[in-house]
Amino acid sequence: MQDLSVVSETISFILEQGFGVDMRIIIEGTVQGVGFRPMVQRVASSLGLRGRVWNDGSKVMIDVDDADALIEGIRRSLPPLAIIDRIEILDTPMPDCTSFSIVHSEHRSKGVSIPTDTAVCDECLKEMRSEGRRKGYAFTTCTNCGARFTLLSSLPYDRDNTAMAEFPMCDPCRREYADMADRRFHHQTVCCPDCGPRYRIVDGNGSGIDGDPIPTFAKYMDSGRIGIAKSWGGMHICTVLENIDRLREWYGRKEKPFAVMVRDIDVAERYVELTSKERELLSSPNRPIVLVDKISEDICRGLAPGLDNVGIFLPYTGMQHILFDCLEHDALIMTSANLPGEPMVLEDDGIMSLGADVYLLHDQRIINRADDSVVRAYGNREQIIRKSRGYIPSYIKVDSKHSAVGVGAQENLTATIASDGRMYTTQHIGNGESFGVVDYLESATDSFIDLLGCRPEAITMDLHPGYVNRRYAKTLSERFGAKLIEVQHHWAHAASLMAENDVDDAVVIAVDGTGHGDDGQAWGGEVLHTTYGHYDRLAHLEYIPLIGSERALHDIRRLKFAIDEINGVDTGIVPEKDAQIMRKIIPNSIGSSSLGRILDALSYWLGVCDVRTYDGEPAMKMEPLLRRGTMLEGYETYTESGVIKTAHLFNDVSSEAKKEDVAYSIVRSIMDEMVNVACDDAQNRGIDAIGITGGVSYNGPITQMFENAVRARGMKPILHNKVPNGDGGISVGQAIIALRSLD
Repeated sequence: MQDLSVVSETISFILEQGFGVDMRIIIEGTVQGVGFRPMVQRVASSLGLRGRVWNDGSKVMIDVDDADALIEGIRRSLPPLAIIDRIEILDTPMPDCTSFSIVHSEHRSKGVSIPTDTAVCDECLKEMRSEGRRKGYAFTTCTNCGARFTLLSSLPYDRDNTAMAEFPMCDPCRREYADMADRRFHHQTVCCPDCGPRYRIVDGNGSGIDGDPIPTFAKYMDSGRIGIAKSWGGMHICTVLENIDRLREWYGRKEKPFAVMVRDIDVAERYVELTSKERELLSSPNRPIVLVDKISEDICRGLAPGLDNVGIFLPYTGMQHILFDCLEHDALIMTSANLPGEPMVLEDDGIMSLGADVYLLHDQRIINRADDSVVRAYGNREQIIRKSRGYIPSYIKVDSKHSAVGVGAQENLTATIASDGRMYTTQHIGNGESFGVVDYLESATDSFIDLLGCRPEAITMDLHPGYVNRRYAKTLSERFGAKLIEVQHHWAHAASLMAENDVDDAVVIAVDGTGHGDDGQAWGGEVLHTTYGHYDRLAHLEYIPLIGSERALHDIRRLKFAIDEINGVDTGIVPEKDAQIMRKIIPNSIGSSSLGRILDALSYWLGVCDVRTYDGEPAMKMEPLLRRGTMLEGYETYTESGVIKTAHLFNDVSSEAKKEDVAYSIVRSIMDEMVNVACDDAQNRGIDAIGITGGVSYNGPITQMFENAVRARGMKPILHNKVPNGDGGISVGQAIIALRSLD
């Protein structure tokens, strides 16, 4: 929801100009699919005004005989999901109108007004649970809620441009659509059981199952079956919590966390401890998965092994609410339904290959995929981990009239399309090793380019020569005759942080798992001075050989062995025969300056994690230790010729020291030194703020160490808020670097 004080200031300024009769008002922002035109007609009619309102691609256009009165009315009646970015008033002759009406949309312009999917509102829920023609109807929505982006094929946001074009309105729905007093007045996806989409239930062989689909599916869930349910933007694998072991075996996910959908906030508080900010996020119209602290491992057994938090979210679709109304259980494990390494499945035929016990499917086409978004509360601030359903499309304003595209990295892939002073990031795509994921990237990016009416002048891609999405970047460059630019991974991270904080010159600490460096090594613990035109590598963590390259990322004892070799000690962590082979490999190994790899080595050394089974696992399992740890004496590091030494910190650990204190002391000493290097350089340049970015900065204790150290130096920490810290934000940095190269 938009800050109404901002809208009021904008409208007050306009009213001060004293516009009068026969004017055209042009409004830009999120003003389609949110009940904006119906609101304008209601206001105008109540004031006895003459004129018309219509969509023109990205804008709402209004001709009216008293602009001042109408704008004041808009200020008082703004729909909850609407966001006004700009209002323009033109002196235009009025058409011959005897009243005020909504007229047919035009298709001349494209651009910014792309609505998000929003959780079903309380009024629609009440209607679904009451006697009437929509009782138990899962597709019940109104102008204030429902699926939008996932149903949208093109602008303007009219029924013919959505998946609902296949479902003509019945007479009762058409009457609601035409009734100015109805909350479904001009609601483009209005429907009911007589004219709208329907659910069906089938078994693992695709054969129909008798009974009301959603209540029947609930009975299968209560009996411990594994099901797949089609929702907005995709499908979920779901089962009861007691079935966690069978689910892990069936899905082949040994350790990776699963999220849990719970009936309501009261149920959530039986499983987790909630702050006021976490309650706010869980209940927001976006309805993301929120990472929150567990109350006990017994209650959340097996959901997130070795972690002190778990992902919780609330129902957001009509189907999910009806499902919980029918369930005896108060919680279901829910995770995106996809084959390993592939995007979430959309088609009913494709999902049958997963081999679930039962399927709850519907006949409404999903046009745009959207996984569940994932966030966490950091103090009173929202930290976005995966930006997708409910958060996209959204944008960051940028002072540029050029257009560009950044195609992201490889992990947590997104693209960002910059056009007409705004940067839009696509929904979360996935990890880009497979051609299926790259195809999804291409279709999502092409869709945004078309929706925005954008002709990119520059295309940016990651410096890593092996990333498969580089081919797509080259294809885009050739298609549009656009400049093709390579951008170093951590420079893009820093630029994304700068863009959302409206900073154009900064010293930034970039900490993550890996990124291809200018020297061909694997970077990931960097102190950078950055602008949008260039960056300087001020310092980096000591290189640790990645013995066997990718193998060292999974068999993490190799990282500890490499550190032992730097220190000249033999701890016997691998058999001597293997040690001899590894020593021969080390001279030709890629070096890693990654803080993520340091955390991996620590995780192995302290007995937290032996083998990485999913991305980020060892480092994530270190977070509980870092939360409990305190600083020990004797842990100090130093910088020598731009290299922050780390290997020596693994020596001379007292056998009496608690492992959480060892972990905290090593990481704290590294962060303190990185901040000191950053602050020294910033002070020399007259910069008063220091930023942190990259996937490791999702780690709460590490970010707290950073903030404390920066403030202790009398400087201001810069953090992410709208853009993911990790590789999901890379494309944002790529896009703004491209824009600035065109200025």
